[in-house]
Amino acid sequence: MKAHTNRQKYLVIGALGSSQTLAWASSYYLIAILADAMALDTNSSTTMVFAAFSAALLLSALLGPKMGKTIDRIGGRGVLVASNLTFAAGLLLLASAETTLSLWLGWGVMGAAMGFGLYDAAFATLGRLYGTSARSAITGITLIAGFASTIGWPLTAWGEAELGWRMTCVAWAIGHLLFALPLNFFCLPKFIVNKEIAEENEAPHIVLDRTMWLLGFAFAAGWVISTGMAAHLPRLLEAAGATSAQAVAAGALMGPAQVAARLLEAGYLKRFHPIISARIAAITHPIGAFLLITAAGLGGGGWLALPFALLHGTGNGILTIAKGTLPLALYGPKNYGYRIGLLGMPSRLAQVGAPLAFGWLISHYGSGALLVSGGLALLAFSAFILVRVPSGSGTEELSVTTG
Repeated sequence: MKAHTNRQKYLVIGALGSSQTLAWASSYYLIAILADAMALDTNSSTTMVFAAFSAALLLSALLGPKMGKTIDRIGGRGVLVASNLTFAAGLLLLASAETTLSLWLGWGVMGAAMGFGLYDAAFATLGRLYGTSARSAITGITLIAGFASTIGWPLTAWGEAELGWRMTCVAWAIGHLLFALPLNFFCLPKFIVNKEIAEENEAPHIVLDRTMWLLGFAFAAGWVISTGMAAHLPRLLEAAGATSAQAVAAGALMGPAQVAARLLEAGYLKRFHPIISARIAAITHPIGAFLLITAAGLGGGGWLALPFALLHGTGNGILTIAKGTLPLALYGPKNYGYRIGLLGMPSRLAQVGAPLAFGWLISHYGSGALLVSGGLALLAFSAFILVRVPSGSGTEELSVTTG
């Protein structure tokens, strides 16, 4: 029986990890490749395209708590299947966009899909399925979906060159309908909904206590840094004294560093409370920033570009997992989806302005922007230090059937 349960869990992890890879590749990582072409063909500007994407992130943030409450009540299969349909609709609207207004409409639908189809929804689904034992499953899907940019950027670039950006969007839409949707529908368990639990979760009450405020701030600070670095890392490294080749090589290490860090979380760190992982995730960036900015001041920042990228990537990789595992360990599975939806709102709202803010900092202060990112990470580390960890935590097993 246990072997059957383990096989079912591995199936869920594989399905969610694969569908999340496609979801991230066709949304969050799409715009970096196609923004210029979208702007050109819709008589718009690249700035306006990114503004539409920022609006999509804003919408996704606002939808997060509603998504979480729904998954707490009925499970995640229907929500994730609906997200695949919405992703496909948004991508087809983008593919057919002829004006700036229609482009904004397409990104609006994409924002709705991101609100209930990315990591928060996947984490909530796993929390609903496995209760406090969901940590390994959360780590597992982030290990797989950690390759979203590695897979998505080259495929999108190839599609734009060979098929054009519009047909590339169509191809990603087909991927949602023929690949991700069946995975979510057939591989995720169907819940036996307990009527009393469902009614209780209709209007959940979550106290925004001291720990919630600390976690909300720490995760938001981490995502500001992550988004800013993703948008400007090569430029920042060059400002610190790296050559273009060194900056590109350092950027290429980000993905492997994230995956290696998640393997560390899946292996060694799993024996510790997730607060330890969160603190490690927060402190790695400031260590790298201190080393790089010190070397830049001495005129030799280039040789530390690679260690900085490794340290930043390590922290970023672990923080993604901690965002799902830490609230679960601190508060348990009750209303978990709603809780991470609330915690995700500040992060997604902060992401909206992060690329613009870091672009301005680098333009005016060069590598001095690392003082800001390093300071933010230290504040996040301090917030995690201030989080009080309860002496014990319970587990809750939920009844599911495959279907």
